[in-house]
Amino acid sequence: MENDHILLLRRGSEAWNAWRTGNASLRPELHGANLSGVNLSGFLLRGADLGEVNLGRANLAGAIIDGADLSRADLSGANLSGANLAKAILNHANFSRANFSGAHLNAADLQGTNLSLANFTGAILSDADLTGARLSGALLRGQTSAGRSSPRPTSARRTSEAHI
Repeated sequence: MENDHILLLRRGSEAWNAWRTGNASLRPELHGANLSGVNLSGFLLRGADLGEVNLGRANLAGAIIDGADLSRADLSGANLSGANLAKAILNHANFSRANFSGAHLNAADLQGTNLSLANFTGAILSDADLTGARLSGALLRGQTSAGRSSPRPTSARRTSEAHI
């Protein structure tokens, strides 16, 4: 049975964001939910508990997810372009083939995360912790690491300021 937060989420971004604005101190509980393929573009998910959530192939373009807990979540193939994931807990999550183009991942915890074949074009990774992350085939063109833009494709070893 779906909890009240999931039911509200399914009502759309206008209803969800209005509720979040009026209840900023509450932490949405979405832990373990199956939200595969849903459209959460522009949703305000700041500080939400999204641990172990299935968001595979979901659209989170432009979503505000800063400070949220997505540990052990499945976001394989998800669109996170332009999303704000600053200070989010993303450890041990699956982001294979995810699109992070233009996303903000400042100080995000990406330890042990599967980022293989992910697109980080134009993403901001300053102070992100990528310890133990799998980056095979990831596109890191033009990403910013510790305030510096990388003009050409880089490998994980070249983003030394991102705590790899």
